[in-house]
Amino acid sequence: MTSASAMDAPAYSKVAKITLAFWLMKVLATTLGETAGDFISMTLELGYYVGLAVTFTALAIILYFQVSRRDYHPLLFWLAIIATTTAGTEISDFMDRSLELGYLAGSIVLASALAIVLAVWYARDRSLRVYPIARRDTEILFWLAVLVSNSLGTAFGDWLVDDGGLTFIQGAGVTAGVILVVAALHYFTRLNEVLLFWIAFVFTRPFGATFGDFLTKPVDDGGLSLPREYASLVTLALLLAILFLSSRTREEGDSTKPASELGE
Repeated sequence: MTSASAMDAPAYSKVAKITLAFWLMKVLATTLGETAGDFISMTLELGYYVGLAVTFTALAIILYFQVSRRDYHPLLFWLAIIATTTAGTEISDFMDRSLELGYLAGSIVLASALAIVLAVWYARDRSLRVYPIARRDTEILFWLAVLVSNSLGTAFGDWLVDDGGLTFIQGAGVTAGVILVVAALHYFTRLNEVLLFWIAFVFTRPFGATFGDFLTKPVDDGGLSLPREYASLVTLALLLAILFLSSRTREEGDSTKPASELGE
């Protein structure tokens, strides 16, 4: 699923191209965000207030370097995605357990917040496309939308399981079904690609969250009871492997271009 044509692309973009590898890494990043967030707040027993402080400090540092750069750095970009998913887990749990809003009310609040961010973005740029992004103010809005959408996806995924009565696998199946429908709409209809992108982006989060819970929750609760730190390391290794392979493929593709095209 792409969000802009190559003809409109500037000389550089600060975000990754929207390819199959992008979506695979996004799912792995959301799974990692779920397991890492739970590891910080639960396994380490830091609690949600301290967990929020830790994850938001890390997020602020990573985003500072990401936004400050003028070029696209794959590892830094995906580290920022992982940081937003981890922070999203903490935000969702904080709203549910510390503020006692519940997952449904939290989802409504976060959906409203995402709508506001996207509305501000559209009012400024008259567009919501996510590739390419070169301007710093647009990139800041992008990362704010990413953080809110990841928090929303976490809350919605937890609502499906905790309040909806689904198992972790069933919750992952429901959200995977939505993603498949969005993919079909992208390939077989003329619906707005930017709208479809943000729907898919939101729903990859509950898919990753429910799958992460399936890996780490107790067997009696329908999970595999894997240690959160082990699940996080395995997921991180898979993400880095796909990132490495996709980067190599892109470099090899660039090297086959005529010299006149390499700077495009």
